[in-house]
Amino acid sequence: MTLYARFAAEIGSILDALEAEGRLAPGLPRHAIAIEPPRDPAHGDLATNAAMVLAKPAGTNPRALAQLLQPRLAALDGVTAVEIAGPGFLNLRLAPEIWRGELATILADGARYGRSQAGAGHRVNVEYVSANPTGPMHMGHCRGAVVGDALANLLAFAGHPVTREYYVNDAGAQVQTLARSAHLRYREALGEAIGEIPEGFYPGAYLQPVGAALAAEFGDRFVNAPEQEWLSLFRTRAVAAMMDMIRADLALLGIHHDVFASEAEVQDSGKVDAAFATLRARGLLYEGVLEAPKGETPEDWEPVELTLFRATQFGDDQDRPVRKSDGGLTYFGTDLAYHAQKAAEADELIDIWGADHAGTVRRIQAAVAALTEGRTRFDVKLVQMVRLLRNGEPVKMSKRAGTFVTLADVVNEVGRDVVRFTMLTRKADAQMDFDFAKVVEASKDNPVFYVQYAHARIASLKRKAAEMGLDQGAADLTLLDAEELALVKLAAQFPRIVEQAAATREPHRVAFYLYDLAAAFHGLWNRGNDQVDRRFLVQDQPAISRARLSLGEAIGQTIRNGLTIMGVVAAEEM
Repeated sequence: MTLYARFAAEIGSILDALEAEGRLAPGLPRHAIAIEPPRDPAHGDLATNAAMVLAKPAGTNPRALAQLLQPRLAALDGVTAVEIAGPGFLNLRLAPEIWRGELATILADGARYGRSQAGAGHRVNVEYVSANPTGPMHMGHCRGAVVGDALANLLAFAGHPVTREYYVNDAGAQVQTLARSAHLRYREALGEAIGEIPEGFYPGAYLQPVGAALAAEFGDRFVNAPEQEWLSLFRTRAVAAMMDMIRADLALLGIHHDVFASEAEVQDSGKVDAAFATLRARGLLYEGVLEAPKGETPEDWEPVELTLFRATQFGDDQDRPVRKSDGGLTYFGTDLAYHAQKAAEADELIDIWGADHAGTVRRIQAAVAALTEGRTRFDVKLVQMVRLLRNGEPVKMSKRAGTFVTLADVVNEVGRDVVRFTMLTRKADAQMDFDFAKVVEASKDNPVFYVQYAHARIASLKRKAAEMGLDQGAADLTLLDAEELALVKLAAQFPRIVEQAAATREPHRVAFYLYDLAAAFHGLWNRGNDQVDRRFLVQDQPAISRARLSLGEAIGQTIRNGLTIMGVVAAEEM
């Protein structure tokens, strides 16, 4: 049990005792009680809002309840003082041995430090990327890919069973166009001069290998054949080739999905009809006419009877068609069935979407609520686009595609870890600039460098210790001073940060925390610049060197664990 969890349990035991003694009403809601570091370290080591949260339902005032809790908290092992602050907050001061014990816990737990079982048994499906299979990954896909993958890592770290899913949009007009574009390249591979690629087709050179493979497999069989003879076949082959390309691009970022779900298979499997039957049985599908568009009505608008889903019963602003007037499925109709398919295997669904899809959030939330009768939690994380810059100037062209910057181009230039870390240095719904020069800059202003440099410095300590011939015996942690233990206090927050980030579904919190931890470590390291005896390793002082080496190893372990969540490899040297 980590430090914050331990004291949360202690407070729970104190409240249980007060209830048993009749000094506190039983059954008071405790879910909002927090144990956390005070905003100002001068106020103590831990703070709790227990008295503030429980006073009103207990029928008393916060300060009176705080006075009831104070002596019992002060009697806990390792607590040296408890102070009541403001209207009823309680600040605890802990003995140094508490922090030395936490340092030992970090070292003993190693890669397990910060992991929990908070999410055990709660299955989460995270769907991310889901780019149309019509070409290579570009930087428009990158941020959502990293955010989704880091979120999946974070939830798994917090104990959730996690499924990483990619939805392949392999039905509809776009993949038909892909097939026709592949047919052009097929003819080109057979020696035909195809001229300029027609408007609306996919012009990228990435389809040339697809055309060559089709030519090698089928010869000239489909050169002059009617479209209906080859369209479905070429679509299947082209989509498969594009998905191979997309998987390879994602692998450059260290991203691998558990499930690739096919839109075409959802449509062909009967699951759409099954979902519609469920909704119709509940009175949630009906035949009706949509209202005319608000504002000026188009001249060609005509009221048409459609199959509609009663989305307004679940918070949407209008009911939504699931079939077109010709009986074909709307995109929403297939999407509804797809989410029903996911919900059958998970307790919670999380979709990572580009911010341009914000308008469709409420209809899918309504669909999931209707299909699962509220049993399955559904959340959408909207991700803003990334503006690419080079020395402050927008980057518009790609070396490979001519119209967009490919993900592979960027990863090959600056490295996987730089891309992943950078994508998590802002909240997902905040605008982001990615400047090729800034992200590799060796400065404090570059979080990627600053955190990696901290770990590289720590990794160097072991090498230097070996060069010094430092005995690797047990460390006497009582030799660590207050400034050094302050660094342990910050490291001890890691399990709490993980739980909070997992609860809010915000992996960027881990990146923010690592930057703060790295900054504190660099500050401690730099005190040795002018004072040799304040360095982590001091010649002819093996005892203090061993203690500080243990401190460094604990901080390094915490950084590695955080970077693991982010999908970033910790640098050993720089």
